[in-house]
Amino acid sequence: MNDSDKSAGQAAPSRRKDARRNQKTLLDAAAAVFVTSGVDAPVRDIAAKAGVGLGTIYRHFPTRADLIIGVYQHQVDACADAGPALLATSPSPHPALGQWINLFVEFLVTKHGLAAVLQADNTGFEALHAYFLDRLLPVCTELLEAAAAAGEIRPGIDAYQLMRAVGNLCIGAESDPRYDARHMAELLVAGLRRPHH
Repeated sequence: MNDSDKSAGQAAPSRRKDARRNQKTLLDAAAAVFVTSGVDAPVRDIAAKAGVGLGTIYRHFPTRADLIIGVYQHQVDACADAGPALLATSPSPHPALGQWINLFVEFLVTKHGLAAVLQADNTGFEALHAYFLDRLLPVCTELLEAAAAAGEIRPGIDAYQLMRAVGNLCIGAESDPRYDARHMAELLVAGLRRPHH
């Protein structure tokens, strides 16, 4: 590492914060465009929605796959960060768990198109799936443990099994107008409640 690298590393942290904020704006825009127009939407639509030039997008995400992976990770991060935030603001853990599962359903139903695209490149998909579990399992576990400690749900419910069950409830939901995955997931979460004798 030469001296010029060192001074670059000390570049104004505010510039780094700006870059992160711009990237977030970009990823939010891409996510919104993907949901309405699918992952093959023109990059210029994303640029227009984010209010940036095409060059900016290509600088951050040289290929469409990079952009899709960026969006996916960004959405997983948002879902993971929501867990502790909901626990902190909810009157008790069970409603926080319910709201979090709702966000998780939202993610699964709107992101199915993403997953399908990524499965074509299996190695990328496996890495993302691992990222998804690494980020979300601990959050779900924390919510379940808090709700069990508060005596609101039965103890010993496994986060992986719950997430898997919710995932199964979401299969095909986006193409069937008569089926409401969110409602079914709410029933599942309600069923976790400890029965009162």
